[in-house]
Amino acid sequence: MSEIVITTLAERPEVTGWLGDFWNVWPQFMLQDLVADALIGQVAQEFADQCLIATEDGELVAHSRSIPFAFPLEDRTELPSRGWDQVLQWGFEDLRFERETNVSSALEIVIKPTHLGRGLSYRMLQAMRDAVKAKGHTTLYAPVRPNGKTDARMPMTQYVEQVREDGLPTDPWLRVHVKAGGKILKVATTSMLIAGSLAEWRTWTGLPFDRTGEVIVPKALVPVLADVDHDRAIYAEPNVWIQHDL
Repeated sequence: MSEIVITTLAERPEVTGWLGDFWNVWPQFMLQDLVADALIGQVAQEFADQCLIATEDGELVAHSRSIPFAFPLEDRTELPSRGWDQVLQWGFEDLRFERETNVSSALEIVIKPTHLGRGLSYRMLQAMRDAVKAKGHTTLYAPVRPNGKTDARMPMTQYVEQVREDGLPTDPWLRVHVKAGGKILKVATTSMLIAGSLAEWRTWTGLPFDRTGEVIVPKALVPVLADVDHDRAIYAEPNVWIQHDL
């Protein structure tokens, strides 16, 4: 069997463009987050030592990104309810003001669909932990998107409490983090915010969006809230904050 090799982007800058691969693993509406649209593409350029690529026979099979930030500060006393969006903004704010960073946050780990179920998620998470530790940071946070949540009406606070007989989370991604030593802290209630007109939501989802109220969208973790009178719909995605002590 061929070997999967994991390196940082700093070691292989010529493949920076590969970080845009596998975008189609996300539902289209998840690609409409304005904070991500503005900043995620700059992570590879500014934090190449915290971007990882996994290759097999020269082919990309997984990639990940994390970002350093300063925490806690006078105006950052708690991990934010705005989760993913906020920590991405914090990282670039600290870069702009040349602020010394002491912790990092995971942003994504993406596995090629053909390589799911091969333990690659564990290897990528461990490689991310190692990359963060190499910067001298002793903590890696992660606003995790639980990929096993299928009941949009179940509150995330209730979902994270579901465990198997062995005490590990029933959710696959939460379980990966906990098995790697992560500790579940709390729910980030508005980790990503995606808003658009009803016409835009129809394009993104193929659903009618023709009535006011909650709309259940496939692969959304909670209902999307639609308002016909004001021609808008908003999705506030909750994630789960996890802490890894390194």
